[in-house]
Amino acid sequence: MKHKLDIDTWARKEHFLFFKQFDEPFYGVTVTMDCTAAYAFAKEKKVSFFLYTMHCALTAAQRIPAFTYRIEGDDVYIHSKIDGGSTVGRSNGTFGFGSFPYATSFDDFIIEANKEVESVQNSTELIRSSATNIIRFSSLPWIDFTSISHVRMFGIEDSCPRISFGKMTPSDGKRSMPVSIHVHHALVDGLHIGQFIDCFQQLMNGGA
Repeated sequence: MKHKLDIDTWARKEHFLFFKQFDEPFYGVTVTMDCTAAYAFAKEKKVSFFLYTMHCALTAAQRIPAFTYRIEGDDVYIHSKIDGGSTVGRSNGTFGFGSFPYATSFDDFIIEANKEVESVQNSTELIRSSATNIIRFSSLPWIDFTSISHVRMFGIEDSCPRISFGKMTPSDGKRSMPVSIHVHHALVDGLHIGQFIDCFQQLMNGGA
């Protein structure tokens, strides 16, 4: 479900109109996330650490209004639910794209997510969802990156955030990993990214 935002009464109206005209309106930050508790949880429950992390990020996105906004033409729509779209690695070294519907309960989310991972791993297709109520995820578990850029098709309208997870590194009994977050500046400011990161980290720490 979605509903149109009244741009004329929006406090960010001028910011939206300003940044919407940019040839490249996306910008990003890279932060180091403490994933000690999240990794311990995934290991104890014998679930995918990546999928658990994705669920934490999606949960945070539902709670930060700016992350639920998407541009359609000259309008902005607020979505009631934000799902995940992600790369899924295959045994032959390639990858496919999977769709991961959000569920409030991780137990419910992981059931369908595991099915989607298996389906993508057993296919050869490279079809990416055209849905707008998603965050595009990717994982580079081999790289402890400090920054990252993304490919873009400028002829296609797209305002979906992009989040990438890097290599998890143990140190002094803790674990951390880089997380890159790219957003459309017509919808999301640095303040909102900061709010998202704080919420995401709280969830990764086991908070509700």
